[in-house]
Amino acid sequence: MAQKVNISITDDLDGSENAETVSFGFEGKTYEVDLAKKNRAKLEKALGAFIEAGRKTSAPRRSRAAANSSGPDRAVVRAWAKSQGIQVSERGRISAETIAKYEAAH
Repeated sequence: MAQKVNISITDDLDGSENAETVSFGFEGKTYEVDLAKKNRAKLEKALGAFIEAGRKTSAPRRSRAAANSSGPDRAVVRAWAKSQGIQVSERGRISAETIAKYEAAH
């Protein structure tokens, strides 16, 4: 049996459809928020003067450990995989296929 999974991103502020992830930074921290066109325009208007007056900087380099820490919690993925009958080791790398299945289910 074939399955088709559709992912719909909704606006984090008002729940409207067709949102896109917007990243921004403040005081050394980076944030992401999912916004539809209307709320994205509000954010751009609110930040416009600051962006005009500001300087672009290069993103700080991420260490290998930091790069590997992105994504779902590995312990949670392992527990979920075991509950689904998917073979996964107690330690070490989790296959990209298993992580993709976990993300599709959540």
